[in-house]
Amino acid sequence: MKKWNLLFILFIIVIISCTSSKALVKNKNTTASPSDTIRIANEELEYEVIIIDPGFNTWLNSRAFPRGYHTQAYLENKNLFYITEWNNRVMQPQRYNSRLYEMTIDYDPHINYGYEVNYLIYNYMIYFQNTYKQKLYGNVPLR
Repeated sequence: MKKWNLLFILFIIVIISCTSSKALVKNKNTTASPSDTIRIANEELEYEVIIIDPGFNTWLNSRAFPRGYHTQAYLENKNLFYITEWNNRVMQPQRYNSRLYEMTIDYDPHINYGYEVNYLIYNYMIYFQNTYKQKLYGNVPLR
């Protein structure tokens, strides 16, 4: 059951981010196309990440560090900090934009989600911070 919680939460966050971008970004075409959808699955662990956010796929292919640049341990460490701060902001809707932070993410640092899942979560968090002018933790790479 926990395995599907991460998938569900990430999918909801992606949908929320996609709908939030329509309200926050003016004079831009924000309709999602098939090329704006990224899916990565780890069938062994029954985890799946689906990211639907206009512009993320282009950003990932053009500006993100390539796979293998960071170790899995680095990505897991950063994801833990980013997701912890994300969850703190969800709990403070009077302080942070509740349209950006609607649901918590169930990320367990004791579960090995694999490199690809951590890579996509990490890069989405970088993309999210740069696109929506948010700072979740530490210095955000301006990629």
